[in-house]
Amino acid sequence: MMNGILVINKEQGFTSRDVINILNKKLETKKIGHTGTLDPIATGVLVVCVGRYTKLVDQITSYDKEYVATIELGKRTDTLDRTGHILEESEPANVDNSVLIHTLHSFLGKSLQEVPAYSAIKIHGKKLYDYARNNESVDLPKREIEIKEIELLKNEKGLITFRAVVSKGTYIRSLIRDICQSLNVLGTMSSLERTRQGNFKINRAVTLNDIDNKNYPLLNLETVFDYPIYSLSEEDYFKVVNGHKLNIKEKASYLLLKYQNQVVALSKKEEGYYKTVFRDF
Repeated sequence: MMNGILVINKEQGFTSRDVINILNKKLETKKIGHTGTLDPIATGVLVVCVGRYTKLVDQITSYDKEYVATIELGKRTDTLDRTGHILEESEPANVDNSVLIHTLHSFLGKSLQEVPAYSAIKIHGKKLYDYARNNESVDLPKREIEIKEIELLKNEKGLITFRAVVSKGTYIRSLIRDICQSLNVLGTMSSLERTRQGNFKINRAVTLNDIDNKNYPLLNLETVFDYPIYSLSEEDYFKVVNGHKLNIKEKASYLLLKYQNQVVALSKKEEGYYKTVFRDF
């Protein structure tokens, strides 16, 4: 069975689930999971875990994400992006750069963000987009998010492009909605690219065509994680095999464990001991 991590550069028009279904067939395995949904309108980094590496999905999903997004001024839609029904329209506003930069910076830090009505979040066992499509009223939940970095890239001809580094669970569509409300302008998301998730960058990503052509690197523990490497003795290796904690005098929160010139496990420090959280064998 194939085991490792793929960094896919998702194209527009595909859901994240579409990509997984395609990879199921191309790689001839059902044991595949992605680490953070991208809407069909969005492109860019979709980290995919294959085989036993699916055990790392939750950890990688928690990593910060970097996006480049563009706001189209002059319209507001129900989905908060250009694919939705237009609810309100006007001439695109002229937004001064200094005002725009000040507004963007006001979103830095932690806050509560209202999730979009068109999202897969479940309320009473039903997805929010099902309520929205049926014109059913429901209170939209709020989640704590963090905007760690945000900068203006371009502001011209009714289009605003910015870069943002955000925590898990942040909806860029909702961020754009809130930015436009603060500016008192109409606007909706016209494009979105995820350029990074954790250490996984767009320049390391491959396309589905690359998968067809067998032109892709399958990443393993040593190439994925930039943690210190600790070489195991034979005794310690068998402790890892049997699920025992290791008493290692190291300060790092995580260690990659190497045995006989091969990285075989990822270990996390807990209460003074290192507990194996993933074994690559």
